[in-house]
Amino acid sequence: MASIAAQPLQLQAAPNRFIQAHWYPSSTAAQAVIVMAPAMAVPQKFYQPFCTWLAAQGYHVLSFDYFGIGASTPQPLQQLHSSISEWAELDAAAVVRYLDSEFSTYPKLWLGHSISGQLFGMIPNHQVIHHMISVNTGSGYWRAMSGSFKWKSMLLWGLVTPLAVPLVGYFPGRKLGIIGDVPAAAMQQWRRWCLHPDYLVGAENLYQSYANVSTPITSLAVSDDEMIAPSRVNHLHDFYRQAPQQRILYHPHQFEVERLGHFAIFQQPQQALWPRLFGEPIQAALTAHSLR
Repeated sequence: MASIAAQPLQLQAAPNRFIQAHWYPSSTAAQAVIVMAPAMAVPQKFYQPFCTWLAAQGYHVLSFDYFGIGASTPQPLQQLHSSISEWAELDAAAVVRYLDSEFSTYPKLWLGHSISGQLFGMIPNHQVIHHMISVNTGSGYWRAMSGSFKWKSMLLWGLVTPLAVPLVGYFPGRKLGIIGDVPAAAMQQWRRWCLHPDYLVGAENLYQSYANVSTPITSLAVSDDEMIAPSRVNHLHDFYRQAPQQRILYHPHQFEVERLGHFAIFQQPQQALWPRLFGEPIQAALTAHSLR
């Protein structure tokens, strides 16, 4: 695979609010621009091998960290405020605005892992995006979680978060071995979402906003997702009522592997699977765009 150097880029999301991004230029004439939008508390560096691979396939790629995550943490988390709503309304909006300004003639794809597919309907300028590809994106309602995650979620939302956040001033996920460090307001909002049967759409009363999204969506999910059951993927995507959708559920046996998983599909050992897991759906999305 060709060596592609990521170029650091800083975007202003609001006065005194900057997020760190990385730009991966295509090694050939680019077919499209793809945003690699991260999962909850996952820094963009986790996706670096995947972004490099995408760029080698002929796409410009932009990765970024939400404010308060990874490289977008300009001060100690105890002193930093950000909700998840602000991640969508400010940070994601700044990313989309940058693409609209600098790459107006390119097809634009939002590749949202987990929470970044969930909050797509909250992005005020999401109409700029031509196609959203969600990856392992579903409702996080705790009672509907898979297996042992249901009881871990009960403990996380009923005890750990209410105690840890006021005590420390943020959610110390790295020390606790639970997700990663998260700003207090974001973690508290996520808790409120996960306690609602309709997750963020119900907790924030965004039913109409999500129903109004008309951007085509491809949902990619795996049957062995340790966090999100396939039924919860459908539950979340059903709120995007007007969006043309294709929902793809992958099974490990299709690829002759033991596991795919919520995070593992983005890790470098799975690179041999990426042309089928991601390359084919991306090309299908671009073909559909060219036909509209």
